Amino acid sequence: MLSRVLGAGSDYDGSMASGDLSDHPGLFTLCRGRFGHYNSPMSESSPSLLAAIDLGSNSFRMEIGRVVGSQIYTLDSLRDTVRLASGLTREKFLSREAFQRGLDVLERFGERLRGFAPHSVRAVGTNTLRVARNAPEFLSEAERRLGFPIEVIGGREEARLIYFGVAHLQQPGARRRLVVDIGGGSTELVVGNGYTPEVMESLYVGCVSYSLRHFPDDTFTRAAFREAELAARREFEVVSRGLRRLGWSDAIGSSGTARALADLLEQNELSDHGITLEGLEALKAAMIKAGCGADLRLLGLRQDRIPVLGGGLAIMLAAFSELSIEHMDVSEGALRTGVLYDLLGRVRHEDMRETTVREFAQRYSVDEAQAQRVSGLASRLWAGLRASELAGRSADDDKDDDALQLLLWAARLHEIGLSISHNGYHKHAAYILTHADMPGFSRKEQGELATLVLGHTGKLAKMKSVLESGADVRALLCLRLAAVMFRSRTDLAPATLQLSVYRSRYQIEISADWLEANPLTEYDLRQEMAEWERHGIALEMSARR
Repeated sequence: MLSRVLGAGSDYDGSMASGDLSDHPGLFTLCRGRFGHYNSPMSESSPSLLAAIDLGSNSFRMEIGRVVGSQIYTLDSLRDTVRLASGLTREKFLSREAFQRGLDVLERFGERLRGFAPHSVRAVGTNTLRVARNAPEFLSEAERRLGFPIEVIGGREEARLIYFGVAHLQQPGARRRLVVDIGGGSTELVVGNGYTPEVMESLYVGCVSYSLRHFPDDTFTRAAFREAELAARREFEVVSRGLRRLGWSDAIGSSGTARALADLLEQNELSDHGITLEGLEALKAAMIKAGCGADLRLLGLRQDRIPVLGGGLAIMLAAFSELSIEHMDVSEGALRTGVLYDLLGRVRHEDMRETTVREFAQRYSVDEAQAQRVSGLASRLWAGLRASELAGRSADDDKDDDALQLLLWAARLHEIGLSISHNGYHKHAAYILTHADMPGFSRKEQGELATLVLGHTGKLAKMKSVLESGADVRALLCLRLAAVMFRSRTDLAPATLQLSVYRSRYQIEISADWLEANPLTEYDLRQEMAEWERHGIALEMSARR
């Protein structure tokens, strides 16, 4: 949604994200959509339902939960084996067949979600959609079929959400735990305590990709297992030392591969409980003896699991070996569980993205007073624009709430690049926001935030693709004007500057006395007007007495 506000941007291919409304209660009268909790399913007077969709490399899953207090109880769940990763060509393009399988499933999911408010649904894509070169084409049609936006999340964000889901379904305690989640295209490893992940890693080893590479046609040989395990161990080796140094008391497996292996071991009496190294070795021996999936006879073995069983088992054996795991329990918590609880936090003003913004401001020694000045004025300018636009019509566009949220976060982080250098600090800031790990943010949101910060000062030529796209540039204008007004880093009278729009012409209204007393700022404002004029956008100024 947010890409429609600022679109893809400049050097960082960004779009846009959002900021915290809690510090600006007066703006709730204008912002009742995506973040408007008074008319949402999360209000006290209506049922509390949330939905999470996980577009995994092996299967697509949807879970609908009912919120009771601080807990979420599953009301409905859907799962379809899509094998998106198996449709990835050598050139990293999704095949037309995999493309269509995914779209068909999402259309069915979309039917189940009819009537859900936008802020009560979150859909996330994982490894295959991170690497597929034609993912944007797929996502465009997928969002239309589903009826809701889809975020492609980074590996460490996926790890954080997985841990969050597992932690909410485990018994509370002070024991540190290791969570291993073997997916279709990647494996996530997290060590954490309570609800807090301490180390998060994502490796490009998955049950679909490894099964296709090492066990073609569901053929199981001793040599194939040896090659697959060594390949996976090489990936685990890179992170294993750091994880072991931190240590843990309990190892927990999450998602389909871990649950499938635990079920096979227990039902075939290869393990009394959970996953053990001895049980895994016995299962491998049984598969090698059978020789192929068609001849494999195991209690509890689902036919749709056979094509990914070899790769999943090899990766789990590698994890046990490199991480010195003796026993692993299995949790029902998974990525979609973490998405649900993260979504619950967002609608209750406990957004992880807000925590991340606050931590980034501290980490990069942001001048908090200046950030508040710019944020406060930018939000007032935004409110003025919205008021002038809404004259004579009702507000029903959710994307404005996202844009305001982004504007406030960008205002708070626009100076983080000063920690590197004053020269080109906006470029340094945009680079950090694009490439840093930002828990709670999708890749798209990070790019969107970086785009706005990149454009808050300097020439607008670097924002050419944004301006030419015809996308809404209000957030960019508000941030740039706020930065200009507070260049002196001193406080202003609240009503000094007002901004409105009429028939695509933006109007600055300001006190003539104030302009006379601040000639440097008047000069900067006129330079800003000229800059926008060069790109075909009318920005005028009137001085009032």
